[in-house]
Amino acid sequence: MDLRNKVALVTGGGRRLGKEIALALAARGAHLALHYNRSAAEAQATVAAINSAGGRALALQADFEQVEEIRAMVARVDAEMGGLDLLINSASVFNRKPLEEISERDWDGNFNVNLKAPFFAAQFAAPLMRRAGAGKIVNLGDLAAVRPYPNYLPYSVSKSALVGLTRALAKALAPQVQVNCLALGPVLPPEDFPPPVLASLAAGTLLKRLGAPRDVVNGVLFFCEGSDFVTGATLTVDGGTLLA
Repeated sequence: MDLRNKVALVTGGGRRLGKEIALALAARGAHLALHYNRSAAEAQATVAAINSAGGRALALQADFEQVEEIRAMVARVDAEMGGLDLLINSASVFNRKPLEEISERDWDGNFNVNLKAPFFAAQFAAPLMRRAGAGKIVNLGDLAAVRPYPNYLPYSVSKSALVGLTRALAKALAPQVQVNCLALGPVLPPEDFPPPVLASLAAGTLLKRLGAPRDVVNGVLFFCEGSDFVTGATLTVDGGTLLA
């Protein structure tokens, strides 16, 4: 897909990986809708950076535990930007808690944001993509889908289910819309991880280093513009962690 003048919605697009993906798509000529929940200042700063560089972007707030807010967000993208061609499901929650302390609220929070929201965002986006005759959906998953992280049980299970959702959506939305997933390893860990933990993560890869945001961006760009003949796939971006 030629990304010039295509409309892309990046969830969690104001900061961290979402921001880097949004900036990369804008650099390719796409028009950007950046979703955020609480990171309003960061999202507006990213929008300002894109617009000042000659691009077109807007920020949209939505609580991804509320399906009607997801519906309204997609409708606003259509109304203000004239359609939707690309959906990057980047928003996620990543909460550490031992098994014995996991509550129903913890479980629901992980599944609402990490699984239910990507599904409904795709459901609401699909008619707009089919109207245009083509579309791309990329889900940001995690290595935890196949190697669960200690003390991140609901998160790990939700990311495993996201791989299944990717395959199911690829089948349901074919042939017009391609749906793929990136399973991320140690790329841009949480800011509160101490240096010894970061060093351990790097040592646990075959490449003996952490990944960079660009490694993820390149995977997203491959699914969006590198091929129109890949769907239902999961690309592991982990520096060889699974083999280490």
